[in-house]
This record gives sequence, C-alpha cells and structure tokens, in this order.
Amino acid sequence: MIEPKFRVLHTMVRVKDLDKSIDFYTRLLGMKLLRRLEYPDGKFTIAFVGYGPEETHAVLELTHNWEQETAYELGNGYGHIALGVRNIYDVCKELAANGAKIPRPAGPMKHGTTVLAFVEDPDGYRIELIDLDTLS
Repeated sequence: MIEPKFRVLHTMVRVKDLDKSIDFYTRLLGMKLLRRLEYPDGKFTIAFVGYGPEETHAVLELTHNWEQETAYELGNGYGHIALGVRNIYDVCKELAANGAKIPRPAGPMKHGTTVLAFVEDPDGYRIELIDLDTLS
C-alpha cells in the first residue's frame, strides 16, 4: 500500500481547566495521556491524548493558556469530534452516571439507521459517539 502524502496528526481544542479536561478524556472516554509539555515563556501547557501512539494515530491536543480566566467561545464553525463505540446505550448510561452532559441521547439518526449520541466535554465541546455496530 502506498503511504498517503498527508496524515491527520491532531485536532487542537483550547481548554480552561487542563486537569479537568485530561480527566474527562482519559477516565471517561478511555484515552491515554500521551505527553504533556509546559511552555513557561509562552504561559501555556499542551497535553496530547488519544487511543494510540501519535506515530500511527490521530490525537487530540488540549491547549491550556495559563492566563485565560473566562470560558472560550466555541464559535459557529466548530463541528465536533467523533468517536466510534460499541454498546452506545450502556456507554451513555456510564458517562451520565459519571456526571457527563449528554445533550443528545443515544438513538437512531434522522433519515438513517446509524445510532449516535452527543456528549459534551468540560468546556462544552461536542463529541459525537457513533455505535460501530450500526454504522452505515
């Protein structure tokens, strides 16, 4: 197989509370903290989380600007991060039991058979959960 010329490396989101965000993505969504880098001169920290090594997997970069005191505006151009799961109804119950906000409960998508849900991270970024067993 020919290696593609480009590869998705990461998606970056700015977060207000880095530790809270790392906990959400690792404890609740099962990602691993891959690395964390401090930049004192720039007054920011970045953490990379994901399901596999950066050399072979796209990951999330969580950026924390130390002096950010207010919540970020999510903007109207941002869509969502999508994660594939199995047993989506059970996953959503577990997330809700752990305090996660689920603005769109698990169920079939309009005009299709794929079952999906949306969960929000601590900063309000939406993560779409797609049941891999119903993906069409």
